[in-house]
Amino acid sequence: MLSSINQTFHPGYAYGEKTSVVKRFIAWAENQQENRLFWLGLALAGHGCVITPLTVFVVMMTGLNFTLYMSAFASMAMAMVVNLAALPTKITIPVLLFSFVIDLVVVVCALTLGLAS
Repeated sequence: MLSSINQTFHPGYAYGEKTSVVKRFIAWAENQQENRLFWLGLALAGHGCVITPLTVFVVMMTGLNFTLYMSAFASMAMAMVVNLAALPTKITIPVLLFSFVIDLVVVVCALTLGLAS
């Protein structure tokens, strides 16, 4: 006599739950709440005192395009406003990273326009 094996298949156990990169990033940013002062310091010192002046310098040396100039300052203001408003890190970290991306795009655009003229 053969006995059958009763087994229930649970796909979540076999393959693991897949979460999107955005959900994992937001969860990580929420866990950074105790390091909120570090992120504030990075935004103030790193972005406001290093990245933005370098971006503005590149824009000025390549022809001072007013749109790029104001985009650099708007990205800095964006990072400063969310940090000084004491918003949670799940908001401030993505905004800070987005402002870094804006500055990078401004530098690339300024260099492209400067080399074209």
